[in-house]
Amino acid sequence: MPLNLQQKQAVVTEVAEVASTAHSVIAAEYQGLTVADMTELRASARESNVFLKVVKNTLAKRAFDGTDFDCMGDSLSGQLVFAFSLEEPGSAARVIKDFAGKNEKLVVKLVAFNGELLDPSEIKRLASLPTRDQAISLLMAVMKAPVEKLTRTLNEVPGKLVRTVAAVRDSKQA
Repeated sequence: MPLNLQQKQAVVTEVAEVASTAHSVIAAEYQGLTVADMTELRASARESNVFLKVVKNTLAKRAFDGTDFDCMGDSLSGQLVFAFSLEEPGSAARVIKDFAGKNEKLVVKLVAFNGELLDPSEIKRLASLPTRDQAISLLMAVMKAPVEKLTRTLNEVPGKLVRTVAAVRDSKQA
């Protein structure tokens, strides 16, 4: 059933709002997926806070105008599902990569990040980006390391003195 003008405008507005706040977009061809497969993909996207939408390419092109993902406009062709990362740059890439690993019929066609159109093989690199919590823990570990090393070094001085005194005591007793 074709969409009327108001429905098309609503779809373009919705996708444009999401695209204006998204960190990255993955476009994948889904031809041949069953309804159960798409339901599973949508469920995993919801769990990861990824906005997943099937949109006509002409409407997507209009929605991407004026956003960071305008670079995708000329490359849109085929039946595409769009996955938008809303909180973390790599979340959509992780969802699509994991699902494509289980189901060969989902083929990544376009990857856009920070206004750049990347090669579809870059999805692995984008998916390997740490989550926000992982990035914070890595930063804290890097910040904490010098303090821990200083503490261990300062603690070694009295420890060495104790070991020396114990060695002298043991040698006098023997």
